[in-house]
Amino acid sequence: MNTSTLTRRGAIGFSLGALAGLSVPARAQGGAPIRIGSTLALTGPLSATAQIHRIVGEIYVEQVNKRGGWLGRPLEWVLKDDQSKPDLARTLYEQLVTADKVDLLMGPYATGAILSAMGVAQRYGKVLVHHTLGIPSLAKYDMQFPAWSLGSEPATTVPNTVFDALAAGPKPPKTVAVVTSKFPSIQFMSAGAREVLKKRGLNEVLFLEWDFGNRDFGPIANRIKDAKPDFVWVGAIGLDGNLLLDAMKKIEYVPPQHFYLYPAPGPLVTLPEAKNALSVTIFEEQPPFTNAPGAAEFITLYRERATKANLPDPSVEVQAGASYTAWQILDAGVAATKGLDDKAIAAWLRANRVDTIQGKLRFNGPSNYGDDLMRVKQVQNGRWAVVWPKEFTAGGAKLQTN
Repeated sequence: MNTSTLTRRGAIGFSLGALAGLSVPARAQGGAPIRIGSTLALTGPLSATAQIHRIVGEIYVEQVNKRGGWLGRPLEWVLKDDQSKPDLARTLYEQLVTADKVDLLMGPYATGAILSAMGVAQRYGKVLVHHTLGIPSLAKYDMQFPAWSLGSEPATTVPNTVFDALAAGPKPPKTVAVVTSKFPSIQFMSAGAREVLKKRGLNEVLFLEWDFGNRDFGPIANRIKDAKPDFVWVGAIGLDGNLLLDAMKKIEYVPPQHFYLYPAPGPLVTLPEAKNALSVTIFEEQPPFTNAPGAAEFITLYRERATKANLPDPSVEVQAGASYTAWQILDAGVAATKGLDDKAIAAWLRANRVDTIQGKLRFNGPSNYGDDLMRVKQVQNGRWAVVWPKEFTAGGAKLQTN
C-alpha cells in the first residue's frame, strides 16, 4: 500500500484506479494552500460507489479554486485509499492529521469508515463533515455533520417512505422477503424495515443475511423464488444488487417488486434485470432537484468527468448529490467563520442552516441530524426516476411493477 501524497504538479491527470494517496492540484492564487484530508474506498468492495465521491471532490475543489479559493487561499485535497477497510481508514486519518498536517478533514465513503474517521476527528478536535453515514445514533461526536439527509431515526422513517410508495402503487404488497448484507448501516436499516412492515400488517415470508463482501448469491436467489413474495427488500450496498439480480436471472426468476437500499447506482440502473427496481434518493438529475442554485453547473461538469472516467451512468444522483452537499457544508462553515478553527466552524454549523443542492439543511436535531429528505426512485427505461412523493416526481412518473 502506498499512502504517500503526490506533489501538486504531479497530481494532474491522475487515474481513477490509482492506489497511491493523491493531492488535487491547487490552482487559485494567494498564500499557502488550505489542505483538506480524506480517504475513499478507491479499491475493494465499495470502490464502484467511491469513484463517484472522488469525481465530485475533484470538481468541487476546482470550482472553489477558480473563484479564488477559501480565505483567499487555494484548496488542496489530500486523498488516500482506505481499500474499503474501516481499520485502514482510521490509520490513514491519523496520518492525515499528524504526519500530513492537513487543515481540515472530509469524511470517507460508507458508515464503517466514517465511524473510524470520526474517532480520529474527536481525538484531535477536528470537524468532520461526512456524506454517507447510515446510523445516526452512532454519531456521538458533537463536531460531526451529516450530508446524507435521512433524519435521526432512518430505520423507521425511510422504510415508512418506501412502504408508503408501495401502498400508493398499482399492486400494494401483502408479503415481503427481507434479504440483507450484514454491513452495519445496511443491517440496521433492514432491521427497521422488518419492524415497519409488521406494524403495517404485512407478512414477512423470508429473512436472510449475508456477510459483507459475499459474491455467491445463488442460494439467496433460490430462497427468494421459493418464498414467492410480492415484494423483495434487498439490503444492498455496492454491487450486491447486481450480483443478486444475476443469480435470479440464472434461475429465471423476476421479482414482482424489488428494492435496493444503497446500490452502486450506475451499475444497477444500466442492468436490464433491474427493470422497475426501487431505491431511495436525496437528489436526482430532474426537477425539482435541478432547480437548486449551482445544480446545473455541477451536473454539466459531473457528466463530463463521469463519461471520461467510463462510469456506467454519468447522471448525477443520490451519491453524487450527497458528496457535493458535504463539500458545500464545509465551504459554508469556513466562509461564515472566516477561518479554519474547527470549534468555530462546528458552532456555526450547529446554529445555522446551510444552502445546498438538496435545499437548506439544519444540524440541530439528535446527533446533529436534521430532516429525513429521502425520496423513492425507480429504474424506468434505463434511468432513475423519482416516483414518490408525488411533488418530487417529474414528467408524470409513477411506480411500476414487473
